[in-house]
Amino acid sequence: MATLKGQNIRILIMDGNDAFRVVGKSTNCTVTLTGNTDDASTKDDVGLSSKPEITSKSWSVQVESLDVTDTAAVLNAIKNLTPFTLVWDEVSTTDNQTPQLTLMKRVGTAFLNDVTFSWNDRENSTKQLQFAGTGPLDHDTQPTAEVIVVDGAYTKGQFVRLFLGSDNTAVPAKIVAAAKSLSLHVSMTLEDATTKDTEDNWQVQEPTALSFDISSSALVKSGETITSTVEGQDFASIEEIYEESVPVRFQIANVFGINNRTKGAIICSGSVVITQLTLNAPNRQNATYDAQLTGYGIYTVAA
Repeated sequence: MATLKGQNIRILIMDGNDAFRVVGKSTNCTVTLTGNTDDASTKDDVGLSSKPEITSKSWSVQVESLDVTDTAAVLNAIKNLTPFTLVWDEVSTTDNQTPQLTLMKRVGTAFLNDVTFSWNDRENSTKQLQFAGTGPLDHDTQPTAEVIVVDGAYTKGQFVRLFLGSDNTAVPAKIVAAAKSLSLHVSMTLEDATTKDTEDNWQVQEPTALSFDISSSALVKSGETITSTVEGQDFASIEEIYEESVPVRFQIANVFGINNRTKGAIICSGSVVITQLTLNAPNRQNATYDAQLTGYGIYTVAA
């Protein structure tokens, strides 16, 4: 028997047609089953050893992918507290998309509780999805797969950029200059909602809060010739925004044209507060800075 390789275990998500589709262009997936225990040892037990007993069970799934074309759908899903039906199983066929209905197969409902999109310079853009299971896992359901067409196109990080305003009113027109990396992270807080009426040991989760943050890094000064008419926010101007300690408008958008500064389709927008600014000046290396921006209110996803 050949050793099972990682590409032959995949996460599938139920779509609107009650069929399951793989996460396209995925590069890794992790399934974690956790048993929460209480020590059941008593004075009746001789010796020092503990006797853990399972009191509740939970599960989670993480998926990494190079497909960021569904950014709007993913951001809306976590924003709208949408529950998902997931399945993991061994897969086969030429595209590794068809579940084999093996004994390892499990099906369950989960919330998308953590999302990170990364758009870094001269790299393929990525997304990381984390799902928190709510309720039990089922192994009797026989999922039907819907094969998706996966193209060979990837989004390069330099074509998605952050526009940052100087106040919380006007649409941001200035781009973060000389940027090297950009990531958007959205997190949902969940709370265990099981009670004594819950019949099994599986934890039932309910959303209680939603937050987001943006991370950006850039050169303090760049030697590039800028011929675009789009102005940039440099380290000095971002320092001023930080010192004001007030929310400012942002947009994450696709870009094109001269110096990759012409704003195209908007991915998401909203308001942020700069909560951390780090200047990095190592000897014999380029001076850079990192900015951490925390979401103020909810974000808006473009149609």
